[in-house]
Amino acid sequence: MKKVYLLGLAVATYFSSIAQFNCTGGRYDVEVFPNLDITTDVQYGSNLNNNGNNTQLLVDIYEPSGDTESSRPLIIFMHGGTFIAGSKDGDDVKPLAEMFAKKGYVTASISYRLGMDNLLSITGPSEGDASEAVFRATQDARAAVRFFRKSVADEGNPYGIDPDNIYLVGSSAGGFMALHLAYLTDPANIPSSINFNKPGLTGGLEGDSGSPGFPSDVKAIVNLAGALGDANWMQAGDTPVLSLHGDQDETVPFGTDMISVVIFDIIVVDGSLTVHTKAEGLGLKHCFKPFFGAGHVPHVNNQAYTDTTELYITEFLLSFVCGQADYCPCGTAADPVDCFEFQGLSLDELLVNDVNLYPNPASNVFTIDANAPILDYTIYSLGGQLVTSADGNFKETIKVDCSHYPNGMYLVQVRTERGLLQKKLIIE
Repeated sequence: MKKVYLLGLAVATYFSSIAQFNCTGGRYDVEVFPNLDITTDVQYGSNLNNNGNNTQLLVDIYEPSGDTESSRPLIIFMHGGTFIAGSKDGDDVKPLAEMFAKKGYVTASISYRLGMDNLLSITGPSEGDASEAVFRATQDARAAVRFFRKSVADEGNPYGIDPDNIYLVGSSAGGFMALHLAYLTDPANIPSSINFNKPGLTGGLEGDSGSPGFPSDVKAIVNLAGALGDANWMQAGDTPVLSLHGDQDETVPFGTDMISVVIFDIIVVDGSLTVHTKAEGLGLKHCFKPFFGAGHVPHVNNQAYTDTTELYITEFLLSFVCGQADYCPCGTAADPVDCFEFQGLSLDELLVNDVNLYPNPASNVFTIDANAPILDYTIYSLGGQLVTSADGNFKETIKVDCSHYPNGMYLVQVRTERGLLQKKLIIE
């Protein structure tokens, strides 16, 4: 059954009524322009990095060659690299920027301030060091949005964009930036671990990286394997979000878990599953595509995942740009796998609990063993389809007959009185 997200019909109808772009001939849906005009290393701002050195902030801009439209939606791409590496022409962002420019968008790929304090120390970075790196980069993303709005207001719109239709797509660390720009909007929520006496952290949420006085909000965001400091920052009416994330990601948590830099455990963050559980509860327009069995940013150098990533971004943005009613293609002919069923889970129910599955791999029978009475359990296939669901009769140990399950990997959700845990099970 196709998942219908909360408020989906009403939201789609609303955006259909305000669509304002020429979407004929497959524009914004398929690649209708064979060639691109690329302007590289445009400076959109500058600021101090964590070492106190001034850093020029640069952007590469992609426009469809021969395009006669003068007001087009803009997509800003932000690369990954754990806030210590990566580039605006990396494999995680440049191919997507080129792809969507050929569909008729103006696209941009930005550099931002890299660096994290104490990276090479014996103890490693602190929670504050990591939060400051995210904060600086997000300030730069806001400056990039402001730069393009300023170019329309003060410079005659040299890139032919519509300043009311700006979208962010972030990969890994860039996904962090997109999520934090969208949802860390209340100064009261700024993590107390951030030391604003350190270089390059002035200016609060907006920062001092360039183009002051222009708004930095965006119409929607796309998060490719990023995470948010706290999903409780999200509020009703916030920015719509699409996420794609591998559940085997060992770099950025799929749900709520500890994130590490190099070999150091740093801070607990809310990955895509938790973000979209919160979005579902708030009634935000959202779409979540889990890549079950996949690791970190699987769209890089894997054509099948690239194609799926393109499909989901395309369909999600078409609902804003062209007023398309469907914005989450799971459970359709384009992607027959059903959307993830959230089952009304709360954030508290996503907290880690002590639950073990054995044997794993299993063949005929496996055991669910918990340190608290089991209230119920649910088993999904990798494609997200419900396999079975049952209550635990308040036992702490339950045996499950899996002899009739096809071989493969499954997602087992176990709910106890202390919360809910998801674990993977292999059937051989």
